[in-house]
Amino acid sequence: MLHVEDLTLSRAGSVLLHRVNFTVQPGEILTLMGPSGSGKSTLFAWMVGALGADFRASGELWLNGCRCGPLPTEKRRIGILFQDALLFDHLSVGDNLRLALPASVVRRERQNQVMQALAHAGLAEFYDRDPATLSGGQRARVALLRALLAQPQALLLDEPFSRLDPQLRSSFRQWVFNELQRRQIPVVQVTHDADDVPSGGRCLQLENWR
Repeated sequence: MLHVEDLTLSRAGSVLLHRVNFTVQPGEILTLMGPSGSGKSTLFAWMVGALGADFRASGELWLNGCRCGPLPTEKRRIGILFQDALLFDHLSVGDNLRLALPASVVRRERQNQVMQALAHAGLAEFYDRDPATLSGGQRARVALLRALLAQPQALLLDEPFSRLDPQLRSSFRQWVFNELQRRQIPVVQVTHDADDVPSGGRCLQLENWR
């Protein structure tokens, strides 16, 4: 379970978000919407522990009963998926995915886990492929697999569907939601598109916290 408690974010004396509170259950996808400048990116930066020094924050972030505030980014176990796939084009698809695996995964298991993930995403033959040869949808799937192979306990979606064409966007979005719900990962996504809200899912407006 992911819980944000009484978060207030400000910059240069201007309040961006005031007393934000929400809880996300395992397998739930909570959508946050708001216009540009409403604090979406700043909220995510705070959640992963990468808030700029010119920002001020008060409040708490809890993940599965653990207080995240004192922890560095790499120990928070919170993944993030961006608009751009951000793959390393000098590495193969398989090597991109292997980099995401925690150090605790023993050497003989690393390739097996990557191959299983690719097969599950319909990309079983793509281990040795150059990322530059992938379509937009294929790159998006690889980016999600990389985020999941890191074994996050929560995941943030920063408009990862926005640059896909409409037909691909709909099918990929549903695949992502099914995968996250299957894994019972609490998810927060920010978007400008109401179609990105899962059926029956909660949607909160960031401007209500200004």
